[in-house]
Amino acid sequence: MAYAVLNSTIAGLSSTASITTVFEEVSKYNVQLNVFERLWASWYLWMQNDTIATGIMSFVMHEIVYFGRSIPWMIIDAIPYFNKYKLQNTKVPTWKEQWECAALVLLSHCTVELPQIWLFHPIATYFGMDYGVPFPAAWKIAMQITIFFIIEDAWHYWFHRALHYGPLYKTIHKLHHTYSAPFGLAAEYASPIEVMLLGFGIVGSPIVWVSLTGELHLVTMYLWIVLRLFQAIDAHSGYDFPWSLRHILPFWAGADHHDLHHERFIGNYASSFRWWDYCLDTEAGEAASKKRRDKKLAEIRAKKAQ
Repeated sequence: MAYAVLNSTIAGLSSTASITTVFEEVSKYNVQLNVFERLWASWYLWMQNDTIATGIMSFVMHEIVYFGRSIPWMIIDAIPYFNKYKLQNTKVPTWKEQWECAALVLLSHCTVELPQIWLFHPIATYFGMDYGVPFPAAWKIAMQITIFFIIEDAWHYWFHRALHYGPLYKTIHKLHHTYSAPFGLAAEYASPIEVMLLGFGIVGSPIVWVSLTGELHLVTMYLWIVLRLFQAIDAHSGYDFPWSLRHILPFWAGADHHDLHHERFIGNYASSFRWWDYCLDTEAGEAASKKRRDKKLAEIRAKKAQ
């Protein structure tokens, strides 16, 4: 962002000017920007501290998206009609379980994730992240988010699979498996170590990307985080509808994929896609187990026939 130019538009304003006044001045001299870009610029100019501005915006966005996306699943759990779409329909979470889960998740957000959110801006801008206006082209945002989904999915698969190794499972990952029938709020119900370890795939992938390419905008980062939060919460929802994304994109993991992981406590380690589990034979469920049994029987028969 040409902050020197934008700053000149409000140079004569008082240091106590309201954000509304700043927005009016930015809008007056920067008509080429859309409304969202003007609001974005006004926020940073009004705050006069980029790290604090990004930190506040990031934390508030994370809380609104996480709990805002979880609330519809809480409502669905309370309506008997939707029970026919629930994957483990004999295990509906109680309100007590949901509120206890929400309390621990909120505590984790305020103690474990908040410092990381606060440090993100200086680290990411050091490696070349832009946070100015105008925003990048839509095609570039879509391309980068697609790449982040693929990279994060690989990271999640290998580290999630490692967390199911005996000692690591008992000391780190077991907390996340408190609920054998997951629900939306439980997406980030995990130990601090797991939050940081798996969270690095979400936050670290874009930082590695910008350090190599020099191209990343904060708004792309935000859209990526929002989509990844939706994916995680929906995967833990416990519901599979006829219109769920996995019925449109066969390689999309979806709730049925992750629900089996919680039910069986093993297999289906990937986050967003099915290909790692398929290629490395770590799929969970009866169909996958039958496939493995048939394969072994075929191998035994082949040896006997020799």
